[in-house]
Amino acid sequence: MVKKKGLPKWGEHVLCTATRITPFAAWCTLDEYEGEDGSRIECMIHISEVAGKWVKDIRDFVKPNKRYIAKVIRIDYQKGHLNLSLKRVSKFDKKEAMEKYRRTKRAAGMLMRATKRVGKTESDAHDEVVAKLEKIFYEKRPEAEGKFAEKFDLFYAFEETNEDPSTLTEAGITKEWADALVEIIKKNFRVKERTLKAVLNLTSIAPDGVKIIKKVLSNLEKTTGMNVKYISAPRYSVDIKSKNPKEAEKRLKEGLEGAIKEIKAAGGDGSYKLMK
Repeated sequence: MVKKKGLPKWGEHVLCTATRITPFAAWCTLDEYEGEDGSRIECMIHISEVAGKWVKDIRDFVKPNKRYIAKVIRIDYQKGHLNLSLKRVSKFDKKEAMEKYRRTKRAAGMLMRATKRVGKTESDAHDEVVAKLEKIFYEKRPEAEGKFAEKFDLFYAFEETNEDPSTLTEAGITKEWADALVEIIKKNFRVKERTLKAVLNLTSIAPDGVKIIKKVLSNLEKTTGMNVKYISAPRYSVDIKSKNPKEAEKRLKEGLEGAIKEIKAAGGDGSYKLMK
């Protein structure tokens, strides 16, 4: 599994494995991170951070070689050392962190298969694929940041690639890598059908304005296959379902612009707004 370089952030939930237990602390290593030089990152869970109650024997709560979800509560950047807490992790946090780990592990597996196919090393994979995807998602797609939380999510990047393979080209990834990745990603993801929505505003002051608007909306549905629903005059909800969001957005815009052109030709006016 490709590990993240450096230290996690304060407050982040991390996956760790207990390596040794002392009377007042459990010592662990991070499963998803490693030092810049590839070294293991050691962490400490003090007995006071093991459980939300009095702990007589830390061994009743932490076992060697067992994996835990913990929260980062202190970072010593000079020594590269972390203090973790088990008692500050909720059941929801544990579930979310494990799901994130499974996604990361799955993405890492796909990347490793591609790495073998192109005859490269794990280090090459990080420099030639991961680092470039990180750059495009952080710099060119700021609207996607919310889906990454605090760290880059390779699984999400592969989901985007599955829907739009040009993501790899945009990132500057070579054709050799891109061909291998696309083939492997396509085999591991089912294309999900997405719904794109917009709000369409149509107005007409003509005596038969209501009739004109109904005709425009009817033509929009018939010619594009989109669903149109009344919200409140002059607003209408328009949506389209597709497994190709990029192509669907183009169709949606063309349909809406066509409806506005039609209403204006009849002396009315219109506008639209895509919904995120």
